[in-house]
Amino acid sequence: MPLTTLDPITALIVIDLQKGIVNGNFLHPVGGIIDRSRALIDAFRAKNLPVVLVNVAGRPPGRTEQGPRSNTSFSEGWTGLLPQLDRQPGDIVVTKRSWGAFATTDLEGQLKARGVTQVVVTGVVTSGGVEATARQAYEQGFNVTLALDAMTDLREEAHQHSIRNVFPRVGETGSAQEIIALLEKRSATS
Repeated sequence: MPLTTLDPITALIVIDLQKGIVNGNFLHPVGGIIDRSRALIDAFRAKNLPVVLVNVAGRPPGRTEQGPRSNTSFSEGWTGLLPQLDRQPGDIVVTKRSWGAFATTDLEGQLKARGVTQVVVTGVVTSGGVEATARQAYEQGFNVTLALDAMTDLREEAHQHSIRNVFPRVGETGSAQEIIALLEKRSATS
C-alpha cells in the first residue's frame, strides 16, 4: 500500500542502532541505514515530534531450540546508542529486553501520554526488532509506517518476508525521503 499520510502527532522509533549490533554482517551498508535514520530523526526533531531511541540490553528468558536464553552480560559499551543519532535531552530512550520495544517497557504509556497516534519505525534487524516493534505498535492501536530504506537484516529471505508479508498487514511503507516529504507537506498545509 502506498504511503498516504502522517497523523498530527507521529513518533519516530529507531530500533537497536547501538554499538554492539551495527558491526553485524548486514544485507545493506549499515552506514546508509544510519544516515537515513538520522535524516528522519532530524526531520522529526525539527517538527517537535517525539523521537524514540531504542537499545536492547537483554532477552526474554524462555527456552528455545537455539539454547539457553539467560540474560548474558554484554561487553563494555555494547548497549550504547550510536553517537551519530545525536541523542538529545528531549528524546525518549527505551532499553528493551525483548525483540519489540513495547513488550518489556513503558513505551506505550509514554507515547499515549504525548498524544501519539502513529509511529514510524526504522533500524535493525528488519525481521527481528523492527518487525516485532511494528507488530506490537499495531496491536496497541497505533497507526504504523515503516521506512524500508532505513532498515536492514542479516538474511535476505527474512528481510523480504517482513517487507512483503508482514508490513503490509500492520501498516504502510515508504522511503525515508517519502516520510520526510509527508512531514513537510503536512506542515505546509497546517
